[in-house]
Amino acid sequence: MRQGRAGRAVSNRAGGEPTGPFIPTCRADLEQRGWDGIDVLFVSGDAYIDHPAFGVPLLARLLEAEGYRVGLLAQPDWRQAEAFQVLGRPRLFAAVAAGAMDSMVAHYTAARKVRRDDAYTPGGRAGARPNRAVIAYTAALKGAFKGLPVVIGGIEASLRRLAHYDYWDDGVRRSILVDSKAALLVHGMAELSLLEVARRCALGEEPGGLRDVSGTAFLSEAPPSDAVLLPSFAEVREDTEAYGRAFRLAVEQANPFCGRPLAQEHDGRWVVVLPPARPLTTVELDRIYSLPFLRRPHPAYLEPIPAFAQIRHSITSHRGCCGGCAFCAIALHQGKIIQSRSAESILAEAEHMAGEKGFSGTLTDIGGPTANMYGMSCADPESLRNCRRLGCLWPEPCRNLHIADDLPTDLLRRLRNLAAVRHVFVASGVRTDLLPRQPRYLRQLLSEHVGGLLKVAPETLCGKVARVMRKPGPEVFERFLEEFRATSVRLDRRQAVVPYLMAGHPGCTLDDMVETALFLRRHGLRVEQVQEFTPTPGTLATCIYHTGRDPLTGETLYVARTQQERRRQKALLLWHRPENREDIRLALQACGRLADARELLAPVTGARRPKLEDGPGFRPGPPRRKRRGPA
Repeated sequence: MRQGRAGRAVSNRAGGEPTGPFIPTCRADLEQRGWDGIDVLFVSGDAYIDHPAFGVPLLARLLEAEGYRVGLLAQPDWRQAEAFQVLGRPRLFAAVAAGAMDSMVAHYTAARKVRRDDAYTPGGRAGARPNRAVIAYTAALKGAFKGLPVVIGGIEASLRRLAHYDYWDDGVRRSILVDSKAALLVHGMAELSLLEVARRCALGEEPGGLRDVSGTAFLSEAPPSDAVLLPSFAEVREDTEAYGRAFRLAVEQANPFCGRPLAQEHDGRWVVVLPPARPLTTVELDRIYSLPFLRRPHPAYLEPIPAFAQIRHSITSHRGCCGGCAFCAIALHQGKIIQSRSAESILAEAEHMAGEKGFSGTLTDIGGPTANMYGMSCADPESLRNCRRLGCLWPEPCRNLHIADDLPTDLLRRLRNLAAVRHVFVASGVRTDLLPRQPRYLRQLLSEHVGGLLKVAPETLCGKVARVMRKPGPEVFERFLEEFRATSVRLDRRQAVVPYLMAGHPGCTLDDMVETALFLRRHGLRVEQVQEFTPTPGTLATCIYHTGRDPLTGETLYVARTQQERRRQKALLLWHRPENREDIRLALQACGRLADARELLAPVTGARRPKLEDGPGFRPGPPRRKRRGPA
């Protein structure tokens, strides 16, 4: 045995990670370990699934591996102080996260209607976490333990670290650091930042006194001398131009290597946000994913957890997304720099998974935010350290971007050749604008790794809207569709494309959506699910929604604000469903395009035998069994 950084005994297992049971969740667990208390108490709005796909258990395992005694309370009753006292008062601090989703997004639809389910709760039941969970949990902890420092993080806190537009209030709210009265906010993926916070606190410092930990935010009486001063909360609340200026200044400092601190005045105090923590190296990522996760829900749960079923036999190959899409929060939280695990680490996880009870031989997904970004990197380290771009692909791919083809191709081949693995699927979305520079990956993807349907996310098929979204135009998707269908025919594979599209995005009019619907019909595509744009805190699209202008270009843009228009945009994308015919007719009438009714409202035939070129409106055949021998 050796001593961890906090003086706790851990085993000499490879990498120094301890073996053992679930993270303690009750007093009996502490007694079983022989502990008289804990150092850090984690509180999560999700059920406890001991799996690296879930942020709070991952961070708890990481601190445990460093020798800290940690406990975890999953979905505690925020209305009762006793629910937060079951593990006793932590020695260092409590760490709070709303869960894998912003709690308001988890509770309400884009139409502001209450959701009836929650994928991160046993039985899929809604209501197990409060609205604005970070604020509610922090208040409950302060009531349960007087004077306890609380560190907040996760995607809810991360995206609300500055004054932000809140769709559910339809107004600008203060930084969540102010509203929660937390001691410190950790933004981003948090591993490096939280480890440093724990180390410093173990040495006697208080979380609220830390002023130099990358990836954190704190309250101060005055801004740092080198800070970029943003328009104040009072200004951005009343003035949309000031709100857009604050957004622009903030995103210019997003590079972890050259970003400066941000400072925004809130009623006489300053919210100071330090630049993001540096991205993790491959060695660091490998070590994190090799921690002794039990890869299953806590045994106290008697009902299945839908989110676990989705990720149980999937593997995360990388983090980050360099797409820079206007509506997406991934780059804001994970960063735009792609951080990839080694192939050996991924193969080791696959082999471990193959030995688990219930493994059927199928890896359901190998990917990340975008599956075919695995192994991508910046070819010019000096340019990377000074880059101010929001993404690397729009309006054109950066000349310094190394788009990997050999690494993802080799990874899939090696996974496919594992003895216990029969099928390897790629269920994460792929970027079609990368595929022309990944010919080997595309051929292998279509020949071996599509389970009948391939998910792609053009989001729009209208060039004008694609420009606002920072997505490639419809011509890119059209070329991909032709290549996909031709290759599928050559391979004699019955498979089709499932395009994910969005309704109600800023810049999108009914006329634009009519063009998209006509594109779908003319190309034999049927969309089964449509995402309605939800203005989530922190994104470029949300800034446009609130202000009516693109803060980076100054362009004034149309915004669909009524539920009626958003419903009609969605109906146009689902043109083939009979129940949408009246909404489609009204939409065509509203934008003066009744002449297109003959095409869009024509009966949909479906009795004949489907063909490959019909798109995803047919039932795919079973995936081919894996070939043995060399690829």
